[in-house]
Amino acid sequence: METFNEDPKPGRLVLPLVLIGMIATTYTFINRIASDNELNITPVVEEVTDDSEPEVVIEDTTTTTTTTLPSEVVSYLEEISSERIQSIDLANKVLQANDNWDNENVSYQEAKDEFASFIDDAAEFVLIVSDPGPPSTFAGLVKSHEELKSLAELIYADSQELLAGLTSSDTGERRASALESFNNNIDEFQKKIEEIVATNTSN
Repeated sequence: METFNEDPKPGRLVLPLVLIGMIATTYTFINRIASDNELNITPVVEEVTDDSEPEVVIEDTTTTTTTTLPSEVVSYLEEISSERIQSIDLANKVLQANDNWDNENVSYQEAKDEFASFIDDAAEFVLIVSDPGPPSTFAGLVKSHEELKSLAELIYADSQELLAGLTSSDTGERRASALESFNNNIDEFQKKIEEIVATNTSN
């Protein structure tokens, strides 16, 4: 006759008892070792250190210097700054016309007309630079402006020489020399304006 087992899985009642016994045995074993060896078991507290560098606050020590210029000086500096731009425009036109002639992009008559127009442009440029000029009460500006006027007159003379070089019977040497002089005087004119503006707006 088959015996009926009420619990089909009797092992599940034994497992908790085994685990309780193992825990009790482990606890007793550790305590005995600690007592026999006079060990002091204390919990270890891990010290956490912050390795990040402290934030450094940099103070802004920049100082702003405000320079108040007389209105007539400001007007003069604006005036010569405009003249500098006009000199750049004139130089670009002359260089382009010279390149067009060298590359045979224009006829001889077209080149002559264009070079002749530069003489008129340079003459007008001299008048613009000459008047009105700086306030007479500022001797340094008056002296510097005389240099600008002299350079403008040299630029005018160069424009005349450019046309003479174009129409000369040589192979272009006179025109090349006039162009070099023109470029040098234009550069000096622009540098002088930059110097005047920088001197009067610094500090």
